[in-house]
Amino acid sequence: MNPGAAPASAPAKPTKFLLDVNALLAGVWGHHSRHSEAFTWLEGKSIVLCPLAELGFLRISSNKKAINVEMLKARAALEKFCAERRVQRIFDDLPPLDSKPSTCEQVTDLYLADLAAKHGMKLATFDQALTHPGVESIPAALKD
Repeated sequence: MNPGAAPASAPAKPTKFLLDVNALLAGVWGHHSRHSEAFTWLEGKSIVLCPLAELGFLRISSNKKAINVEMLKARAALEKFCAERRVQRIFDDLPPLDSKPSTCEQVTDLYLADLAAKHGMKLATFDQALTHPGVESIPAALKD
């Protein structure tokens, strides 16, 4: 140990990303219109999911007017994605009234962004209109 040397700084922790429902759908389903973008963006990322995002994934995946797969297939696809990506999970532990959307369209997105920020993460989304310091726009990140 060199007494005159500056203390070594700790290496920066890699950013963890909470996926919103559409980013999760795009990452899992190869026929999703944004799958190639999601697949490229996901490379090397530390991914986190929460119950709200997983439930939204199951609901939309099994909806006859959306992805339209059987619930068992949707569950299996989600399980496979989580195993392959070594997904971490967090609880939806932010009280809903702690998030303050101004319109009905912002309720879920803003909640997820606030939840991500509470846990020191970023919310990964394709929604470029969502402005929040805890958000990473996947399309914008791919342009960089």
